[in-house]
Amino acid sequence: MKNGSHLPADLDAIDRRILIELQQDGRMTNVELAKRAGISAPPCLRRVRRLEEAGIIRGYHADTDPQKLGFAITFFVIVGLESQKEAALAAFETMVGAWPQVREVHMIRGGGDFLLRLVARDTAQENELTRKLTEAPNVARVQTLQTITSHRLAGVPL
Repeated sequence: MKNGSHLPADLDAIDRRILIELQQDGRMTNVELAKRAGISAPPCLRRVRRLEEAGIIRGYHADTDPQKLGFAITFFVIVGLESQKEAALAAFETMVGAWPQVREVHMIRGGGDFLLRLVARDTAQENELTRKLTEAPNVARVQTLQTITSHRLAGVPL
């Protein structure tokens, strides 16, 4: 366990370096990644594919700026349901997972059943989404938390 990390035993320092680099820039070429990891390109590509197949690398995406795309508001919502039966939890998760403004869905414990991250174009849309949540089946409580500023880091500490 180097550097206090708790990585799976089959990940070595080169795998760790590959993951660090890809978390910072997932668009770099395999040649550049290999150079940064200190290995040649063919074994680097094999390692990346192994990390993908193992589900450690889940995918690649563009990190877009919500405000520049017209979503001026990011807010979080803590939702408490009337029932915590598996079917009720699954139905709620499926419902909000289909809403395009819902960007994250977390089932939580302590203080609620779900924590959602949503984006809205304006206050009117935020209020509409909050109303939809409040009126949704099995919803007992809704608490909204509007983001003032945020700083996100990709991935996890390696």
